Amino acid sequence: MADGSKEDFLRLIKRVGAFLTVKISNLWRHLDSRSVGAIAGLAFAVLFTWRLLRTPRGQQRRQPKRPGPPASTSNSGNIASSDDVSNPAEDSKTQDVIDEFFQPVKLTLSEIVRQRLSEGRKVTCRLLGVILEESSPEELQKQVTVRSSVLEVLLEITKFCDVYLMEQVLDDESEKKVILALEEAGIFTSGGLVKDKVLFCSTENGRSSFVRQLEPDWHIDSNPEIVHQLSRFIRYQLHISPVKNERTASNVFTATSLEQFFGCV
Repeated sequence: MADGSKEDFLRLIKRVGAFLTVKISNLWRHLDSRSVGAIAGLAFAVLFTWRLLRTPRGQQRRQPKRPGPPASTSNSGNIASSDDVSNPAEDSKTQDVIDEFFQPVKLTLSEIVRQRLSEGRKVTCRLLGVILEESSPEELQKQVTVRSSVLEVLLEITKFCDVYLMEQVLDDESEKKVILALEEAGIFTSGGLVKDKVLFCSTENGRSSFVRQLEPDWHIDSNPEIVHQLSRFIRYQLHISPVKNERTASNVFTATSLEQFFGCV
C-alpha cells in the first residue's frame, strides 16, 4: 500500500474511533445479537488491519527535506503540518459513512412482539378498553366496536402465543354481539384464536379467577384493581390506561394502548 493511501486509511481510523463511542452508547439498546456480532467483527477487522499497516517509528524512512520559502519570524511558530489540519469535507464524509453504518436496526412487528413479551407463550387479555372501543358492560348491550388500530398487533400475538380474550357481560345477547364483532373483524381467520378462547363472566372477580386458573405469562387489563390483585400471581402484566400511570410493581408495565406498547403508534 502506498504511503499516501496508508496515511489516508490511518486518518480514517482515527475519525472512526472518535465517533464510535458515541454511536455505540446511543444505539446499543436497539441492537440485537446479530448486529452486536457484526460490529464486533468490524472492530476486530479494523484493529487487525491497522496493526498490519502500522510501521515502527524506527523503521520509517526519513524523507529528504525540501527547500521552501523562508518563514517570517512573526508567524514561524504558528505553521502546522498538513497532517494536523482537519479537513471539514473529509470529516463530513466520514460522519455520513459512520451514520449510515450505525443506523438503528429496524425490527419487524413479529420481532418486536416477541421481544416485548419476553418470549411469553400464553397471554390473557380483557376486551373492554383494550380490544374494544367500549369501556363498560352496559355499552356492550347497545353496540360492540373492535378497535381497528389494535388488530395487527393482536393477530401477531396470536401467531406464537396461546391467547385468551375475556370480558364481563350482563346478558347472553351481549356475548353474541361480541363474538360477531370479533368474527367480522377477522380475528378468528388467522387460526391463532378460536371462539372457544373468548371467555365471558358476570363479574370483575370472575375475570380475575379466569386469569389465575389459566396462569398466563402475561395478562393485559384496563382495570387497575384487577392488575393490582393479580400482580402477586402473574409473571407480567400490562395495564392499559388513557393516562399513563407510574408502575405499581416491577412486573407491571403501563401503556395508553396495546399498539402503543409495541411501538405501532
